[in-house]
Amino acid sequence: MKPAKTVFNQYLRENGKLYSKQREQILDIFLKTEQHPTINDLHDLVKKRDPKIGLATVYRTMEVICNAGLARKVDFGGSTKRYEHKHKHQHHDHLVCLKCGRIIEVMSPGIEKLQERLAKKHKFSAVRHRMEIFGICRSCNRKKT
Repeated sequence: MKPAKTVFNQYLRENGKLYSKQREQILDIFLKTEQHPTINDLHDLVKKRDPKIGLATVYRTMEVICNAGLARKVDFGGSTKRYEHKHKHQHHDHLVCLKCGRIIEVMSPGIEKLQERLAKKHKFSAVRHRMEIFGICRSCNRKKT
């Protein structure tokens, strides 16, 4: 699999988009972020490196990064979308804390097999899926007691 920067630059060339140092900086920062950042989270990180980069530039660049197949927008409820890595990342599901907003990535071969069996049982051709479980994380549960 090609490195993310190669995929990004190839996408820019093939789609008539311009390369810029700002886009490269935003991509670098996103790739180093293993969380599920919002546009505002990314903008805060980007401003530390280059205060001249505006929120609109981060937003437009993240659209390009998504279109290049390196990220995807995710909606865990609420009013803000988040972004997660897609390039060289295994499929996973999420546990989302309703109190603090923490997002925990989980992988379970057993759940994947169950989903395949359910689709087969119902003669359903699954194209993609996602699972999100909403609840209270360990830290927030401890604070409660």
